Amino acid sequence: MTAMLPDESLWWRSASIYEIAPISFQDSDGDGKGDLGGLMSRIDYLKWLGVDAVWLTPIYKSPFRDFGYDISDYCSVDPAFGSIDKFDELLAALHQAGIRLILDLVPNHTADDHEWFVESRSSRNSAKADWYIWADAAENGGPPNNWLSRFGGSAWEWCEARRQYYYHSFLVEQPDLNWRNPDVRAAVADVMRFWLDRGVDGFRVDASAVLIKDAHLRDNPPNPEAEGKPPPQRQTPVFTDDRPETMQCIEFIRGVIDEYPGRLLCGEVQGKTDRIGHFYGTERPRLHLPLNFVLLDTPWNAFSLQAAIDAYFNALPEGAWPVWVIGGHDKQRIASKIGEAQMRLLAMLLMTLKGTPFLYMGDEIGRKRVSIPPDLVHDPFEKLVPGYGLCRDPERAPMRWDGSVNGGFTKGRPWLPLDPEGSANVSAQQSDQRSILALFRALMSLRHEHACLRQGHYEPLRSQNSVLAFKREQNGEEMLIALNIAAEPRKWHWQGRGHLLLSTHLDRTSKPAPDASILLRGNEGVIIALEPR
Repeated sequence: MTAMLPDESLWWRSASIYEIAPISFQDSDGDGKGDLGGLMSRIDYLKWLGVDAVWLTPIYKSPFRDFGYDISDYCSVDPAFGSIDKFDELLAALHQAGIRLILDLVPNHTADDHEWFVESRSSRNSAKADWYIWADAAENGGPPNNWLSRFGGSAWEWCEARRQYYYHSFLVEQPDLNWRNPDVRAAVADVMRFWLDRGVDGFRVDASAVLIKDAHLRDNPPNPEAEGKPPPQRQTPVFTDDRPETMQCIEFIRGVIDEYPGRLLCGEVQGKTDRIGHFYGTERPRLHLPLNFVLLDTPWNAFSLQAAIDAYFNALPEGAWPVWVIGGHDKQRIASKIGEAQMRLLAMLLMTLKGTPFLYMGDEIGRKRVSIPPDLVHDPFEKLVPGYGLCRDPERAPMRWDGSVNGGFTKGRPWLPLDPEGSANVSAQQSDQRSILALFRALMSLRHEHACLRQGHYEPLRSQNSVLAFKREQNGEEMLIALNIAAEPRKWHWQGRGHLLLSTHLDRTSKPAPDASILLRGNEGVIIALEPR
């Protein structure tokens, strides 16, 4: 098994975590799809950038109907990515570079060709008959209730062999596991131990809020705000999502993680900000880091950001560690929403707020959504629920490493189109000392150098005149962060004396700042180190 990095039990509190979709990161064999060998070839880039951990979307054996989140075998690597030996080699190389590895854990459902489901659907008397959610037909022969799949239509599919329906939160080919069955829990725990024993540093739990569904199969009520929403969102999922018993499932998963010191459990959660505290746990711990997307979902102005950040911090239980996410494989690229100039401010905000920053491959070059022609769409969301802007392929397009036709990603035909030649790419930005890539790298370096940015106390300051501001402090070291969300210059005042450490424009060298004031240019953010009092 792969050697572990030193046991630093709370390493994630200081880490910057970088999500990678391996299929779109780097191809090594010319088939147009990224793989583990390609990822290995880019470790030097990850180390140069300054990331401390990578999270991989699923690499398990899969028919890949839903980006690998339909798993046929949890304990093998899909041949399209490589082999278990290649995985061990990758893990060892990452650890050698000082980078930790987090895998996606998909405990809610499997693929329909997984051996567990093949046995479960074969007979009501099979050994795994109760491993999935089965129900008899309604009196009229139709589905047991009105529950809807996220990908459209009924969430129930008829199985002739059992003369019953099975439940699928997502695709028909993704049957939901029955987490009320202790044998299912034990099987998932064994899967986790298989990878933890190999040396992985933790898991990101997919769809953690939907592990349990109502035992009485009660119908979901209509959504009073359904007008204009896609059909799957026209119900309020009271009885299918975020059930109280779900927390017991997360506690169980956390219990397995805690068998291995220094491993991380983060997870996809849902609900409004005031719900996020539940996912940390109280008497029994749950997720170390429930992923927080407030920076993605908040209107981009200083007052809204100030309020959203404050609401999030107030929702955290005592002792809980914050987390901030600015991108993901199923989240629309925020650079397309706020623009390149403001993306620089988001980079500084992400790397200076108290908490663990998560970014998605390409965020560091300010990548925007990639246009995907209709005939090249892969995402089942767009195919099954078209016309609502739900397609996630624009975020999943292959990484552009250089300005060539295939972007340095592959020598073959990319599985999804890339953005046009001349678009943002790594090579060009590595050669530009003032690029957004250079800014991300400088910010990660500052985090590594200054404990106050990693662990320090967060103190909000009043946002005025479109300037979002706050202070970080630890052991006498104090830093002020001011972000001009406006496109026009703004004068900003503070108390104390200090020197400017970094500007998002990367053209102001470290020097003493004028006493208690600075003229921020449009779309400029600064970090100011205060002199000791």
